[in-house]
This record gives sequence, structure tokens and C-alpha cells, in this order.
Amino acid sequence: MPAALWALTLSAFAIGTTEFVIVGLIPTIAISLGVSLPSAGLLVSLYALGVAVGAPVLTALTGRVPRKQLLLGLMALFTLGNLVAWMAPNYEALMAARVLTGLAHGVFFSIGSTIATGLVPKGKGASAIATMFSGLTVALVTGVPLGTFIGQSFGWQATFLAVSLLGVMAFVGSLILIPRQIPMTKPTTLLAQLTVLTKPRLLLVYAMTALGYGGSFIAFTYLAPLLQQVTGFAASSVGWVMLVYGVSVAIGNIWGGKLADSKGPITALQCIFSLLALVLLVLTFTAHSPVLVVATVLAWGAVAFGNVAGLQLYVVKQAERDAPHALDVASGLNIAAFNIGIAGGAWAGGLIVNSLGLLATPWIGAVVVVGALLLTTWAGRLDRQAGIDPRGKPAVTVTAH
Repeated sequence: MPAALWALTLSAFAIGTTEFVIVGLIPTIAISLGVSLPSAGLLVSLYALGVAVGAPVLTALTGRVPRKQLLLGLMALFTLGNLVAWMAPNYEALMAARVLTGLAHGVFFSIGSTIATGLVPKGKGASAIATMFSGLTVALVTGVPLGTFIGQSFGWQATFLAVSLLGVMAFVGSLILIPRQIPMTKPTTLLAQLTVLTKPRLLLVYAMTALGYGGSFIAFTYLAPLLQQVTGFAASSVGWVMLVYGVSVAIGNIWGGKLADSKGPITALQCIFSLLALVLLVLTFTAHSPVLVVATVLAWGAVAFGNVAGLQLYVVKQAERDAPHALDVASGLNIAAFNIGIAGGAWAGGLIVNSLGLLATPWIGAVVVVGALLLTTWAGRLDRQAGIDPRGKPAVTVTAH
């Protein structure tokens, strides 16, 4: 793999760290800024909304900007957003910083796949994309636990300063290593994106994505306060639990991808959503035990992000049938659906904490994930009615002669 690809991977690592590290810092931020836990949880929602808006809208508006210039501009914006977060004097300033970095995140991953494939010979594109996205996985395994530890030890502001330094490193790496001329795809207009949203079957997939992720993030957003206030962990121990979660996520991503390849996306998603709902329900009963809650978090990580490959594969296969002219747009809108689910889940989790308490977030999250399971089952039934086999290919019809 060319050295330029590792600059993209470092950028993905920095972006993934700043997206998810906030989860481990919510109790600390709430106390520091004098706001409630649900208000601190909105920092997750607003970032995800920034991604959801940035991915389709800003990608379309910047479609004619040379890729290297756009990439450098995004990493500069990302670094600036984290510096604003580091110096944020109050909750409102931190909120603005989170939206700013979310916008950069959305566009980065929209153009990142195209840039990655343009850096390698034909036939190596999938490996290049996988390498870039490995930055997100590594962020969950190392960046988030380390960022949580820094925030617990030196104040939450120090975490954003550390991520800003990662942003500077990624900017310099991209400046030096990314070639000036990168192949550009034909710019996609906002109108083309809106036509994708008129396809009922694609909207069904986006709903599956949003509910599946939203249910998980109802509980995940408030995992740190649950560990501290219900389980009884010290704040300094939260980073270690996040490490357990991140390692499990890395394994679950691989497992989920292989399951989707071997069994087809619908079967894989039915399996993963079922396990995810079960784990969230179990968390309601194990939250009081330090040993059992760590075991549950380990199981949770294995299925929480294992649905990514299946959902992305399914949306591409569906777009090949319903919107073959806009495959990239359909895939990008599914990334937006992921983040709408995260935003909605974090927001709903705040309402639940206010009205029912922390311990209600896991089982209500499980109910929402069951909704995603039901939609997935419906999608599978529609596929069978259309003569499509479980792996997404047209079924072979044998006629008697």
C-alpha cells in the first residue's frame, strides 16, 4: 500500500477518536460545565447531525474542488474544531466545536473512499478502502480508551488538545504524501441525491440502519455514567472498560463482514440485530455487577458494529437495482443514516435518563433494535417476493420443458 494511504488512515483514526471519545467523558464534562447528563449527551447527537448533514450536502457542494485541496481543508477544519473544543469556555462553545468537526467528518468519509482507490492500482481498491477504514477500528481500540484516560487524568480539555495534535499530523502527512492529481468522479448534485430518497426500498434500508444504530446508542451514549453510578466503577476505570469494548468491536467487524459474505446481508443482519437486542436486554440485569457488566460490554462490542458491512453491502445491492446511476450517493446516504441513528439515539437516551433513569436505557435500546430486526425481516420477505435470493442476486428460475 502506498504511503499516501497511511495519511488517510491517520486522518480516519483522528476523526474516529474525536467522534467516540466523548462517550467516556460525558460525566466529566457534565460536572465541569455544570450541565445535566442529557445535555452532555447532546454533544454526541450534534456531532452525528453534523456528519449526517456534511456527508451529502457539503460533498455535493464541493464536488468540483480538487481532492487534495479539499482533503487538506477538511483536516484544517477538523483541527480547528478540536482546538475550539479545547479552549471552549462554556457548553455552547463546545457544542459549536462538535458541530464543526462533525461537518468535516461527513465530507472526509464521503470522498475518502474515492481518494483511496485513486492511490492504488486497479483491483486493489477494496483493500485500500479497508485500510483507510481500519483507522476507525484502531480509534475504538486505542484512541478512545487513551483519550478517556487523558480526560479523566488531566481534564476533558486535554483530550481535545491531543486530538488536535493528531489532526496536525494528519494534515502534514496528507500535504506531503497525497499526490496533487487525484482522479475525480463526476460531481453529484443535490437533486441526484434527492432522487435516491424517492426509492422506497432504499428508504427501508436507511430506516434499518437508523433504528439499528439508534437503539444501540440510546445505551452506549450513557455507558460511562451507568458504569460509575450504577455499577460503581471509579471514573479512572471507565477507560479500561472502553478498551474492552473497542477490542471486541474490532473482532465483531471482521466477524460481521464474513457472515454477510457467507450468508448474505439479510440473514447476517437478522442474526446480528437479534444478538444486539439480547445483549442490551441482558445489560439491564448485569449492570450492578462489575464482573458481569464487563462481560456484557465485551459481548456488546462484538455485535454493536458488526452490522456495518451487512448494511453497506445491502444498500449497494439495492441501489444496483433501484438507482444504478447513483451507487455512491446511495452508499453515502446510508452513512448519513448511521449518524441520524446515533443522533436520535443519544437524544432519546437523554430523555430516558431524565424520566426513567440510566438503567432504562439498555432495555429501551433493545426494543428499538427489535424494530430494526422487524424491518430487516420485512426487507427479506420483499426480496423473496421479487425473486431475489438471500445473497442479493436474482433467483434462478427453472422451467420445465
